[in-house]
Amino acid sequence: MVNYLKVLGFMAMMIAVLFGSAGRLDLPFVWATVGIYVAFLTINVFLIDPSLLQERLRPGPGGRDRSERAFLIPVIVMQWIIAGLDVGRFHWSDTVPAYAQIASLAVFALGLSLTGWAMNANRFFSSVVRIQSDRGHHLITGGPYRYVRHPGYLGGMLASVGGTLALGSWWSLAPTAVFVVFFCRRIWIEDRFLHEQLAGCREYAQSVRYRVLPGIW
Repeated sequence: MVNYLKVLGFMAMMIAVLFGSAGRLDLPFVWATVGIYVAFLTINVFLIDPSLLQERLRPGPGGRDRSERAFLIPVIVMQWIIAGLDVGRFHWSDTVPAYAQIASLAVFALGLSLTGWAMNANRFFSSVVRIQSDRGHHLITGGPYRYVRHPGYLGGMLASVGGTLALGSWWSLAPTAVFVVFFCRRIWIEDRFLHEQLAGCREYAQSVRYRVLPGIW
């Protein structure tokens, strides 16, 4: 129950920060973005393995990037604040065309769906880089992992960029860029760590050659 309340609290924080910084409620694209994200969290929290939800919210022992994980929350909140202030109050860069916002909503939903698929396929999709010996950690090769080795991170990057532009603020892409750089670094660290520590990962990488983008990386 505590884990579900934490997810609910995160939803409430997103709504409060976005509309609080905007100072108004008549922002249809903001509502659409929030609605898609709340729907994703609500559906996913009941679909994923309860032990994975626990692991993502309160990771077990070990983990190589706990401080970086804590760093991400302020970056996400800063993105919301900039977007809210921009589209609701000061209009620094709220010139994203409506058609681009609609397309970005689709990218946002696609990214979240891919992340959700990865979480449901991989019950070891932790929020930190660690070997989860306490949870019987083993290699996952099904679902989206048949195509790339880190589909959840691809989904996260798509959702981050799509969700930002859907809000309508060019300036809020600045913290999003930080988020994408973090993901790229995290992919590199995790991929190397799993090659060294997780049984079967080297052989898996020979059959699924690309980390994130087929044919590119």
